[in-house]
Amino acid sequence: MKPGIFQGRSFLKLLDYTPEEINCLIDYAAQLKKQKKTGISHKVFTNKNVALVFEKTSTRTRCAFEVAAADLGIHPVYLEPTGSQIGKKESIADTARVLGRMFDGIEYRGFGQDVVEELAKYAGVPVWNGLTNEFHPTQILADLLTIREHFGALKGKKLVYMGDARFNMGNSLMVGCAKMGMHFVACTAKKYFPNDALINECKKIAEETGAVLEFIEDPISATKGAHVIYTDVWVSMGEPDEVWSERIKELTPYRVTMDIMKNAGEQCRFMHCLPAFHDLNTTIGKQIYDKFGIDCMEVTNEVFESDKSIVFDEAENRMHTIKAVMAASL
Repeated sequence: MKPGIFQGRSFLKLLDYTPEEINCLIDYAAQLKKQKKTGISHKVFTNKNVALVFEKTSTRTRCAFEVAAADLGIHPVYLEPTGSQIGKKESIADTARVLGRMFDGIEYRGFGQDVVEELAKYAGVPVWNGLTNEFHPTQILADLLTIREHFGALKGKKLVYMGDARFNMGNSLMVGCAKMGMHFVACTAKKYFPNDALINECKKIAEETGAVLEFIEDPISATKGAHVIYTDVWVSMGEPDEVWSERIKELTPYRVTMDIMKNAGEQCRFMHCLPAFHDLNTTIGKQIYDKFGIDCMEVTNEVFESDKSIVFDEAENRMHTIKAVMAASL
């Protein structure tokens, strides 16, 4: 990696990075992963402190940032949803300027993309997007590393996203695939496709990278020959019951089943950013069963627990790619 190429830069969305820069971060993550696996210390950032601002909680994102920081010798400070006054008693700009005086970097996981963009504008230190409504770039870096580990390359690989593709995961996977010259398919009902403005932006990127972007309603046609079938939860926590009923009715045809995996072919692998509703071993899963009579939502337990599933490789790689982002920008 060229010294200083990422130093001081925020990581807000993959649209801000060139394909070469994204590849560079993936390479760096693979290097750091190898060092961790072989017991080679890389605590190179002593006396650095980072703030982890979480307006939305998460198991993987918090753990990935905290372990990555510790491995690098960085001290992380976790601010839970009630742990800061961001946007409530204190403006985003003022919060950014306060935290920027105390910390060397700031992670934000929360709501609108405009919030993390404003933090980056005023903080004076690198800001990292841990998830917004629109984008989830650290997740996509982990996904790209995982795909490369299993298939040896990214260019030309076919990824089919099934479910609601209008928000952060559908958006970010489309951007990531466009940047890396992959074949992206959004497989869902037309109302759940990404918005036209982002599709058009990604089509322009695809003209430069050789990527293919498709939007297909028929699951059998969409998944044929896929290297990866990817899905996410259909409903965000806190949405009203009528939304659950509507999504279950409209998205059940896009559930990832073993028949769908077989239709894709022997090469196909299953990915999910987690958590997944694949069984009844959660409180929410049981509530869904009691109300709607289904024992899974976006993916069947048979697929989730199969040897085609690489979701836990993917989850681990969150930490390695987040580590690369933090180390590169600091």
